[in-house]
Amino acid sequence: MVLSHLTPAKREPEEASLRKLVGIFAACLALSTSAAVADEVGKVGVDWVGNDIMIDAIKDPKVDGVTCHVAYFDRSIIDRLHKGNWFEDPSDSSISCRQTGPISIGDIDMSEGGEEVFKQGLSLIWKKQVVNRIYDRKNETLIYLSHSRQVQNGSAKMSVTTVPLYGQNVVWTKGKPQ
Repeated sequence: MVLSHLTPAKREPEEASLRKLVGIFAACLALSTSAAVADEVGKVGVDWVGNDIMIDAIKDPKVDGVTCHVAYFDRSIIDRLHKGNWFEDPSDSSISCRQTGPISIGDIDMSEGGEEVFKQGLSLIWKKQVVNRIYDRKNETLIYLSHSRQVQNGSAKMSVTTVPLYGQNVVWTKGKPQ
């Protein structure tokens, strides 16, 4: 955007708008890189209209040696046209997490709500499939919860899996919590 043709009084609002736009873009980029990335490892067709069950592998970005597999339903374009609700996939999902290498735990959130490990859109704008990690200190276990998040009318559909740490040779990069 060339602003040299504007007077200084008119240039300031334009420059402020440009700075704001760059700031918003940078914030979105920073937020998008904080969660894990899913690798598609399976795709099973379930009917003749093209609906599929997708299976993704997700590595926990703060816990090396743990991989989660999430299965979810992906609606076909024919199904969307036939049933309406064009911009949304169902909230159903299943999750299984296992130790797939030596476990090394970084700086994880120890709060009761844990932290978001993965997020992907299930609708055009508002509905998200989310995986949260919670550390159960008393039982030395990582809990992974797969669920959907919506602005309103949240879903009770969820799936949970655990990775026991008891008796494992776990490395805590910030020291084991007491």
